[in-house]
Amino acid sequence: MRWSGVVKHDNAYFPRKKITVVGSGNVGATAAFLAAYKELGDIVLLDVVDGIPQGKALDMYEASPILGYDVNVKGTQDYADTADSDLVIITAGIARRPGMSRDDLLATNVKIVADVTAKVVKQSPNCIIIVVTNPLDAMVYTAKQVSGFSRKRIIGMAGVLDSARMRSFIAQALDVSITDVSALVLGGHGDTMVPLARYSTVGGVPLTEMLSAENIQKISERTAQGGAEIVELLKTGSAFYAPGAAIVEMAEAILKDQNRILPCAAWLEGEYGIDGYFMGVPCKLGGGGMEGVIELDLNESEKEAMQASLASVQAAKEDVDRLLGEQA
Repeated sequence: MRWSGVVKHDNAYFPRKKITVVGSGNVGATAAFLAAYKELGDIVLLDVVDGIPQGKALDMYEASPILGYDVNVKGTQDYADTADSDLVIITAGIARRPGMSRDDLLATNVKIVADVTAKVVKQSPNCIIIVVTNPLDAMVYTAKQVSGFSRKRIIGMAGVLDSARMRSFIAQALDVSITDVSALVLGGHGDTMVPLARYSTVGGVPLTEMLSAENIQKISERTAQGGAEIVELLKTGSAFYAPGAAIVEMAEAILKDQNRILPCAAWLEGEYGIDGYFMGVPCKLGGGGMEGVIELDLNESEKEAMQASLASVQAAKEDVDRLLGEQA
């Protein structure tokens, strides 16, 4: 007998985890597919455009007999279908178009993310939220203000992606296996991100002993421009495979209570000398969400870079407060 929405273990039945992905564009659909493939839980793919989430969800479900994953995948426009989600991933929003100012992009996406957050929280008041929409630091702050959730249950996806890009560039430069490379990128998600070469290693060997300072600087600069490089190549789109994979790495750590240490945009309460802002820092992700911030002993140049990154985050927060006030 097949039980909808439950899995059997040792002759007992337990509810499956439920994951909602809001936004069925390339990033959201990729995350939904990878989460299904990893059998992290049943998937709800929601979008305002009729037919797109339904079609993509059906396509994912029809792939399950071939790839061997056994979860339900549903596409919808109805937030009622997201009720009692354990995890909500927000990718909804618009990309910056030619001629569009940063202020226009921010105003539009604040409105979208605020609306989405209010609706998913109404249906799933106990969920954990991962925000992906750009500009990331402003959008995760928007979701926190609208939801009223504690910092444990609102997290931004950025550091996992930025660190993955840095790892890939290091592996290319050294012609080594990607599995032996670790890297860490902190700060805001954008040009002012803070790649930490001193905390990056190759097979346990510090990166600073493997590459020259000049080559490390080139990799750090390419990492900060990683998204823009892909946009330039694609011409009419932006990255989605790596962002989708980064989202699912965070989701898996939470849903499987792995207590992994991953760089995420977390609400800081005095850590790194920063209070009341979302910044990319190493976090412990487990069943409760963001279960703790890991404080590194930064040197003076790294502290200066974090403060420079904070300046852009502060400006974004002020803009969001103004926009939310206007919408109230």
